[in-house]
Amino acid sequence: MKHKGRKVYMVSGGVTKFAKSTPDMDFRLRVKKAFDYALNDVGLTINDIDGSVASYFSDHFQRQLMSGIMVQDYLGLTPKPSKRVEGGGATGGLSFQTGYEEIASGRMDTCAVYGFESMSHVNTWKGNEFIALASDTNFDYPVGGFYTGYYAMMAVRHMHEFGTTVEQLAKVSIKNHENALNNPYAQSPMKLTVEDVRNSPMVSYPLTRLDVCAMSDGAAVAILASEEKAFEITKHPIEITGIGTGTDTMRLADRPFGKVPLLPNEKPSDYRDLKYPGIHSFRAGRSAAKEAYEAAGITDPLKELDAVELHDAYTSSEIQTYEDLGLCKYGEGGQFIEEGKSKLNGKVPVNFSGGLLACGHPVGATGIMQGVFMFWQLQKTIKKHFKSDKLQLNNPKRGLIHSHAGTGTYVTVSIMEVPK
Repeated sequence: MKHKGRKVYMVSGGVTKFAKSTPDMDFRLRVKKAFDYALNDVGLTINDIDGSVASYFSDHFQRQLMSGIMVQDYLGLTPKPSKRVEGGGATGGLSFQTGYEEIASGRMDTCAVYGFESMSHVNTWKGNEFIALASDTNFDYPVGGFYTGYYAMMAVRHMHEFGTTVEQLAKVSIKNHENALNNPYAQSPMKLTVEDVRNSPMVSYPLTRLDVCAMSDGAAVAILASEEKAFEITKHPIEITGIGTGTDTMRLADRPFGKVPLLPNEKPSDYRDLKYPGIHSFRAGRSAAKEAYEAAGITDPLKELDAVELHDAYTSSEIQTYEDLGLCKYGEGGQFIEEGKSKLNGKVPVNFSGGLLACGHPVGATGIMQGVFMFWQLQKTIKKHFKSDKLQLNNPKRGLIHSHAGTGTYVTVSIMEVPK
């Protein structure tokens, strides 16, 4: 079903380099750098912006409530309308979609969606505690639950259920870190081998340090506009043709078994014996994909998508998400990476930017970063912004960005397309 409302376009974007520990740059200045980049790229001023959406995950890292309005003030956007959106790891994706809704509703003609996080100034154990506050503290704290532990459990279940191997997990890390070698915004580009990944310190079996993304500092800004405004601002806006948002229970143990929500290219017999979601899969991810595909008219994602930027907080979650998005059938995610289908020259390049694993994960900025990188990819302006065309795909027409929170409690999928 097509979404009602006006057409929405992305017209510009900006990203700061994601980095570990940059105490000399306060979060307001970091956002301003990305914001100024986005404005200057298309010749806009703050007078051209009708309002904004602020995206940041945690008040704890900054020890500061009301960070969103502090950024609004610093950017010179007061007294224009704004709101803060928060949804764990999916904060950036939810904010991107909120900006979409501001334009689609007719409330604004231009909307700046800005996201940020300053995380790396705290010790890793303290950062993990802050991040764990996004779980159910009544339930998870007493049993010592933490996210890497949960994702390790899900990875083990995926391996048991489908025969996925640790070497296949490692290949996700290898691919994404190698892609990042040509992304100047990425935090940890590097050339890796399976042995490098498996021999890095074990965090929670089977996930090693190189299977897990890093805390980071960074900011990203996406400028969205109505159709009329978009083509005034730039000759090459990118349309957002569909958005989807899925949810699931906070506690993994509360998720009931049921039937797989089928995509148009699937049939019930594909999953006759699959216990779903069964810890190995994200029902919210499939729900988000299904809604976005229906809105964008996508019936076969593997054939109709030219690029994907997905939330690879863990190598295992990238493999799980291949399946949720219908790039392959449930159970075939390990084989998908093994066969190179998600590589830069594969069937559908996934995380050409390096993803969270190599770019870093300043939570409020991450989902917006994906939008900016996909925007540049579809605009064919990667060389302009990355100073290299090695990550520029041949003739991309349609891309997908995917944001994910908790153990799959919020998941967003947004489809971006070159206008026909």
